[in-house]
Amino acid sequence: QVQFVESGGGLVQPGGSLTLSCAASGNIFSIYVMGWYRQAPGKQRELVASITNGGRLSYADSVKGRFTISRDGAKKSVYLQMNSLKPEDTAVYYCNVVTSGLNAMNYWGKGTLVTVSS
Repeated sequence: QVQFVESGGGLVQPGGSLTLSCAASGNIFSIYVMGWYRQAPGKQRELVASITNGGRLSYADSVKGRFTISRDGAKKSVYLQMNSLKPEDTAVYYCNVVTSGLNAMNYWGKGTLVTVSS
């Protein structure tokens, strides 16, 4: 049984900052990639940022230079520092964890809402 605790979403004004946190617990091992996806109303879910256990980073072009992803392997946690937020960043943000090995799995958190509005 795998559980995620996501936090940090909320309402922020344009230009503001938020930090999202996601901690995985339970029967989850051999984490390979941890990341954040988002889904805005009427749009498909898209990758925001990801980080592998080797430290390889990936960012959506729309967030490069503004968002920073990091992880704490020991705590099975991933973080997303979001700066210079724009109204178009408004979405539900989902934590994603991919494990490796013969029983590789793809896990999703329940999501946390980020609203950027004045």
